Amino acid sequence: MEKKNLPIGIEFYKKIIDEEYYYVDKTLMVKELLDRQGYVNLFTRPRRFGKTLALDMLKTFFERELDAKGNEIDNSRYFDGMKIMSAGDKYTKNMGRYPVIFLSLKSAKQPDMETAVWMLKKQIANEFIRHQYVLASDILLDSEKELYQKIISLTDDNRVYADAVAFLSRCLAKYHGQKVIILMDEYDVPLENAYFAGFYQEMTAFVRSIMESSLKTNEDLKFAVITGCLRVSRESIFTGLNNLNVISMVSDSFAGCFGFTEAEVSELLSYYGLEEKLEQIQKWYDGYLFGKTEVYNPWSVTSYLNGIIADRIEYPRPYWANTSSNSIIRELIENAGDVVRAELEDLMSQKTIVKPIHEDITYEDINNSPDNLWNFLLLTGYLKAVDSYFDGMQAYITMAIPNMEVRYIYESNIMEWLKKRGKSADFTDMYHALLHGDAVNLERIIKSYLKSSISFYDEKETFYHGLLIGMMSGLEGYRVLSNRETGEGRADLILKPFDDCNPAVIFELKYTNDIAKLEQKCEEALQQIADRRYADELSEDGYADIIKYGICFYKKNCRVKCCRD
Repeated sequence: MEKKNLPIGIEFYKKIIDEEYYYVDKTLMVKELLDRQGYVNLFTRPRRFGKTLALDMLKTFFERELDAKGNEIDNSRYFDGMKIMSAGDKYTKNMGRYPVIFLSLKSAKQPDMETAVWMLKKQIANEFIRHQYVLASDILLDSEKELYQKIISLTDDNRVYADAVAFLSRCLAKYHGQKVIILMDEYDVPLENAYFAGFYQEMTAFVRSIMESSLKTNEDLKFAVITGCLRVSRESIFTGLNNLNVISMVSDSFAGCFGFTEAEVSELLSYYGLEEKLEQIQKWYDGYLFGKTEVYNPWSVTSYLNGIIADRIEYPRPYWANTSSNSIIRELIENAGDVVRAELEDLMSQKTIVKPIHEDITYEDINNSPDNLWNFLLLTGYLKAVDSYFDGMQAYITMAIPNMEVRYIYESNIMEWLKKRGKSADFTDMYHALLHGDAVNLERIIKSYLKSSISFYDEKETFYHGLLIGMMSGLEGYRVLSNRETGEGRADLILKPFDDCNPAVIFELKYTNDIAKLEQKCEEALQQIADRRYADELSEDGYADIIKYGICFYKKNCRVKCCRD
């Protein structure tokens, strides 16, 4: 039997069902929403964990959808065989019952405030267009129709958009005789983007005006579902909304509604006959904990399986790393003090850290306290909760890096940062020592640099190799050759001068877990350079002066030995 395709990047529920893609059934979210009767429900989950698809499924289920002429569209077929259909009439009677307003704020990820606001206005106007059947009735007053048309026309008067969602709610409630459901996706994207782009306060004020009018003082609201990464409250976006129901990563409710559970991954693998891939998927894409429920990254799991099925790519890759902004990782690294650096090194060494949890942090709070950074990384999926406990009134969470995929993001960003830092630092004294065979001063300078950098020891020589490349990148008049094949093997690093009157340099690097062996390993490195004839190519190219360094590292310590032809 031909298997269904995986819905890579498809966020429209109807498209998945119509075109028969594989769908991990999350329709019982409808039941949980109706059971809990939350008025404004804010779900905070990491990027690419199925938030948009979940909202589109809710829209398809609840909406009394009409075409442009006002004819009703029957969406019940989209739920044939789904779990919600077995939940009982108490829930299914709500299908196709309510007018729905659906807004995505993702489009506001723009380089300036003017463009970001324009994109938000377009999103609002498009939703007015989708419901423009109300203009053909006598339900609305002429003044209401005039305002309705003004919003569709994308007027330059931004004030009309401040309460446009609330106004559309009123129009729809009058037409349908039912209160309105509001679904708002990725509400914090405009705020994150504005923080890094430099117009945070202005965007906060604009988003606040939309939120307050549509969620706080809206008498026509049945209930709302909002998604994002963070609970943003200190900016007063949700000012006065006393019944805001926040469902975060530490909440037990709705835990299985976003991401894939263990059972869902097993069922998915069984369907495609790839059960043997479970261990690899666990290592790379598992590790998240929502409440007490273990969750896999759905984007990465489906992308990995699609790679096997469609492209015959058998090895795992960091799919999530390429979908999300890693600006926060750079923020963490670039502003890291000694304590933060030490804790980051613990995480990279597969240890855990314990921090107080604050779920309502904001982008402006990131650098106010190191604890805010760790909370931000937890809530955005860059760390996982291993355990939690209360001490008095304060909740504490034990955090770790979730899986190999996220570990890759840390490592790749750290290495890039180290290279950039190496280019910007002043290494004049180091270059002088290096090119004069001064092993004592070279060792002193490298040690000093190690103490101020971030290191992780699982990569051992690979990490220090990248560190030295960054440090050497500013040396003028030289080519930096990494792992160049010479003689009977590969030298770790060769500095080849453009002018053969200047000395050439060969590095062989070692790493030890025993600080007492630093000296011995340096001697072994120098002997390796000689035994494997790493200098042969340089000699053949006419370089008469060749400096050879054996360097051994132990955590943030090192020893440097030198010999010279």
